[in-house]
Amino acid sequence: MNPSIVDGPAPFSFSVDATADGARAGTFHTPHGPVLTPAFMPVGTLGTVKGVSPEELFDSGASMILANTYHLYLRPGVEVVEALGGIHAFMRWDGPILTDSGGFQVFSLAHINEITDDGVTFQSHIDGSRHHFTPEAVIDLERRIGADVIMAFDECPPGGVDRAGAERANQRTLSWLARCQARFEDTAAEGRSLQALFPVLQGNVYDDLRRQHAADVVAMGDWSGYGIGGLSVGEAKPDMWRILELLDSALPAERPRYLMGVGYPDDLLEAISRGCDMFDCVAPTRNARHGTAWTSGEGQVNLKGARFRLDRRPIDPDCGCYACQRYDRAYIRHLVVAGERLGHRLISIHNLAFLISLAQQARLRIGEGTFTMWSRAWLERFRASRTGSGGSHE
Repeated sequence: MNPSIVDGPAPFSFSVDATADGARAGTFHTPHGPVLTPAFMPVGTLGTVKGVSPEELFDSGASMILANTYHLYLRPGVEVVEALGGIHAFMRWDGPILTDSGGFQVFSLAHINEITDDGVTFQSHIDGSRHHFTPEAVIDLERRIGADVIMAFDECPPGGVDRAGAERANQRTLSWLARCQARFEDTAAEGRSLQALFPVLQGNVYDDLRRQHAADVVAMGDWSGYGIGGLSVGEAKPDMWRILELLDSALPAERPRYLMGVGYPDDLLEAISRGCDMFDCVAPTRNARHGTAWTSGEGQVNLKGARFRLDRRPIDPDCGCYACQRYDRAYIRHLVVAGERLGHRLISIHNLAFLISLAQQARLRIGEGTFTMWSRAWLERFRASRTGSGGSHE
C-alpha cells in the first residue's frame, strides 16, 4: 500500500494541472507520495481513523490522512510515537500524513484553559492534569511525531466572535506563527524527517481582517501551503463562501489551500469551486456512528429508519466501496439499531469512500472542463434529496 516516493529537487511542491472557473485540479508532492487534489483527507485523531483500518483507507482511495498533536501528546505520549518509529510506522500508513497543531482542541476546551501571549495552559480532558503549549513546544512535538505536513499553532476564536476578539486572535496568531517559523527553521538540521510547515489563516467572517491576515502571512515566508482556519465554526454558509472567494485572490495560486474542518459533501463541492484543494472533517465517521450515510441518489439518509428494514439495496448503488459491494441496507440497519460496531464501521467505510470519490470526480470534471455544470447539477440533486428525506447536517 505504498504510494510511490516522489523524485525531485525539493521534497514538497505543488502544480496546478487544470482549472475550471475557480476550481483547481493539482498535485501536491510530498516525501511519502503525491496527493492529487482536490482531496479529502480522513481524520485519524489518535493515530487511527475510527473503526477503519489503514488498508481499508487505502482501498477507499485515500492518499493523505491526519493525526492530532494534542491527542497524541496526551495519549499515548509523543515519546511513545517517536520510540516506535514516528507516526507513519506507528499507525502503519506509508502515505502522506498531516498533523494538526492541537490548537483547535485546546481552544475548544475554553472552560479549562488559560490563554496568554506566551501560549496556552490547559487541563487534560482525560485526567485533569495541567499542561502548557507554546508555539515552540508544539513545533517540537510535531517534529517528533514526524508527519509530512505540520500545522502552525494558532488561536482559533469561537464562532460569533466580535470584531475586537477576531482582531486579537489574528495578532496573536501572527506572533505565534513567527515563533513557530523560527523554531521550525532552528530544528531543520537536527535530523528530523522532511516536513513542511503550513500557517493557519484566521479572521473569522470579517473581510478586512481576512485580507490583512492573509497579506501578513504571505509576506512572512515562502510557505509550502496554507491552512484556512476559523470557518465551519457556526457562521452562516454565505459568510463562509464569501471568505473563501476573498482568499482565493489573496493567496498565491501556486500553493495548495487546505480548508480545515470542512467535509460535508455539498460543502466540499462549494469550497472546491472557490479554489480550495485539501479538506478534512470528522463528519464521515461521526455521522456513521449515528447511522447516517451519504448517497448520490437520495442525499443524506439515516439507516436507522424503519423503511430500510427489508431494503436489500446497498447503501449507494453507485458506490464501489467494500460496504456497498458486500452488504445491504437491511443488514446494516439491523447492526446499527442493535448497537453492533460492525454497522458503524461499514457506514464509516462508505462515507469516507463517498467523500474521497466525490473529490476525485471533481478533479476529473475540472480536467474535462465540465466541473461547473456538473457540480451545480450534483448539488441540486443532493440537496433536493436530502430535504425530501428529512436529512440535515448533524
